Amino acid sequence: MERRASNGLKPDGRKLTGYAARFNSETDLGEFVEVIRPGAFTRTLAAASAGNIRAIYEHDGKSLLGRLGAGTLRLTEDSEGLAFELDLPDTTLGRDLAELVKRGDVAGCSFGFLPVRDTWAEGAKPVRELRDVDLFEITITANPAYDATSVQVRSKLPRSVRLARLYLEAIA
Repeated sequence: MERRASNGLKPDGRKLTGYAARFNSETDLGEFVEVIRPGAFTRTLAAASAGNIRAIYEHDGKSLLGRLGAGTLRLTEDSEGLAFELDLPDTTLGRDLAELVKRGDVAGCSFGFLPVRDTWAEGAKPVRELRDVDLFEITITANPAYDATSVQVRSKLPRSVRLARLYLEAIA
């Protein structure tokens, strides 16, 4: 299995959102340059086995954050790339990761996959274009292979609730 690395929160800062992969953004992997083309995730996201795709931390299978089949991870392929929304678990890892993302210490993503269809082009360095992959995981990481990936903490508190909290703090 090959792996690549992205920057999003749930109520009270417990949801992460971002892009685990961005289309048409090259990254130098040393021996070759790699680029993900639009549609690379379409087939795998539509497959019956897509429910097994996991969100983990730093490519560590023991650091499970969510799973597509459980509804705690949502993935969509749009014009920019592979977008995700992840409900963090109420665990030490989930709380710590939310804080690391808020602080900017963890600001990217990666993904684990097997190539199904890729093409190669010659140049100063060979260029590998990923056209179709079997996706197994997305990973929240401090060291993404693709700098264009992203992860942010999002709060789902409605504006009215945020304003009410500010008002209560002001009169206290």
